[in-house]
Amino acid sequence: MVHHISTAELSLEDINAILSEGKTLALSEEAKKKIVDCHEYLYKKIENSDAPIYGINTGFGSLYKVSISPENLGQLQVNLVMSHACGAGEEVPQEVVKIMLLLKIQSLAYGHSAVQLETVERLVQFYNRGIYPVVYQQGSLGASGDLAPLAHLCLPLLGLGEVNYEGYRLKGEDILDMFSWKPISLKAKEGLALLNGTQFMSAYGVWCCLQANHLSNMADVIGAISLEAFSGRLDPFNHLIHKVRPHAGQLQTAERFRELLEGSELIASPKKHVQDPYSFRCIPQVHGASKDAIRYTNDVITTEINSVTDNPNVFPEEDLIVSGGNFHGQPLAIALDLLCIALAELGNISERRTYQLISGLRDLPEFLVSESGLNSGFMIPQYTAASIVSQNKQLCTPASVDSIVSSNGQEDHVSMGSNGATKAYRVVKNLESILAIELFNASQAIEFRKPLKTSEKLNSVLEAYRQKVSFVTKDRVLHYDIKNSVNFIHNFKLSF
Repeated sequence: MVHHISTAELSLEDINAILSEGKTLALSEEAKKKIVDCHEYLYKKIENSDAPIYGINTGFGSLYKVSISPENLGQLQVNLVMSHACGAGEEVPQEVVKIMLLLKIQSLAYGHSAVQLETVERLVQFYNRGIYPVVYQQGSLGASGDLAPLAHLCLPLLGLGEVNYEGYRLKGEDILDMFSWKPISLKAKEGLALLNGTQFMSAYGVWCCLQANHLSNMADVIGAISLEAFSGRLDPFNHLIHKVRPHAGQLQTAERFRELLEGSELIASPKKHVQDPYSFRCIPQVHGASKDAIRYTNDVITTEINSVTDNPNVFPEEDLIVSGGNFHGQPLAIALDLLCIALAELGNISERRTYQLISGLRDLPEFLVSESGLNSGFMIPQYTAASIVSQNKQLCTPASVDSIVSSNGQEDHVSMGSNGATKAYRVVKNLESILAIELFNASQAIEFRKPLKTSEKLNSVLEAYRQKVSFVTKDRVLHYDIKNSVNFIHNFKLSF
C-alpha cells in the first residue's frame, strides 16, 4: 500500500490507484539521491561563483536586476512564499489539494529543482497524514507557475497559513506543534522551486480527466438506456457506417453501443419509425468526438505530471543552471478548454434525449407519469438539466485566449490556465448532474416498455439504480431523487 516516488512515468491510472486504494507515499532511493545531488551541486556553485543566477541571488520577475547578498538568500525565499500568498475566492477542494501535494513531490523528485531532501520529505508527511493546506482558487495567471495557490500550499512548511486536518481548520504553526516538527528553514532557490510549477492546474486537470473518463463511459450506458426507452433503432450503430468515417472515438462509441445492446428484446423489436432524432441517431459522432478530445487532454496532463515545471532548472551532470519557461501553462490551458467543450457537449446531447423522453412520443406518457395534469411528473427535471447545460455553455468561453501583462511587463504573456482548470471542475460537476437527470428519466421511461426486456448489461445497471431511486408513481419532491442519482453515477463502478 505504498507508492514509491521515482523517475518512472506516473500515469493517470497510477494516480487513480494511489488515491482510490489509499496508498501512502515514500521517496525511492533513486529520488532521494537525485534531490540531494542537485541541492549539493547548487550550493557548491553558489560558493564558488558570484555570477547572478535568477531567483537564487537575484530578485524575482521584473526585480531580476536586483542582486541579493549571500547572507539574505534564505530570507529571500521566505519572503517570496509569504508575499506570493495572495489567493482569493473559494477554497480548493481537499481532493484536489491532495493531488497538488502528490504532483509537487513528484516534480521535485526529478532532481532538477535543488531543494533540500527535508523539504520534500515534509510534503510527503503532509500527504500521508492527510494534512491539506488551505489553498484558494483565484490568484494564478497560469504562468510563472501557479504562484499564489502554490504559496498557500507551502506556507504550512514554514509554520504559516492554515491547514485542514481530520475535519479541523488549524493554523500552520499548530500543525507543526502537533507533530513536533520544526518549520522548514528554506535555502537558496527553494521558495522559487516550491512556487514555480503548474501543480495547481495539473491537479485540477488530473481530477477532471479521471472524472471525465468515468462520465464518458457512463454517458454511453445512460444513452443506451435512453435509446431503449425511446424505442430507438440500432441502425445508426452499424459498423459499416463508421468504417467509412473512421474517427477513433466514433468507432469506439458505436462498438460500445452494440455491446451494451446485445441480447436486448427492446432493440430487436419492430419499429414504426424510419429514423431517430439526432440526439439518438448521432450518439457515435457526438460521444465519439468527446472521447477523442478527452483522450488528447489525458495525454497532455500525463506529460505535464511527469515534467519539471519550475525555473530555473538545474542540471548537475551538465554543470548548467538554465532559466526558461517550463512554468508556462499554455499546453494545459488549451487542453482544459477543450475538455470543457467535450464534456459540455456530452451534457448538451444528454439533455436533448431527456427532452425527447418526456415529450409524449412513441407511446410514452407525457412527462413519464400516469395522470399527467394532476401530476407534473418529470416536467421540471428537464428544466434543471437545461439550466445546467446553459451554464456549461457559458463556462466553455476559453480561458487560454486571454492574457494580461504582469510584473512590470516582464511577464507579458500568461496562459490563464488556472481559470481554465477551475471552470473545467465546474463543468465536470455539472455534467454529472445532467447525466443523473437523464438516467432518472430513462429508468422511468423504460418501465413503460415492459414486458419487453433490455440487455443483461443495461438491466444490471438499472437494478443497481433502483436500489437507490424508486419508480415515480405520483408527484413527490424530486430533488432527493436527483441527488441520489448524482451519487449513484459518482460511485457506480462499471464492470463491463
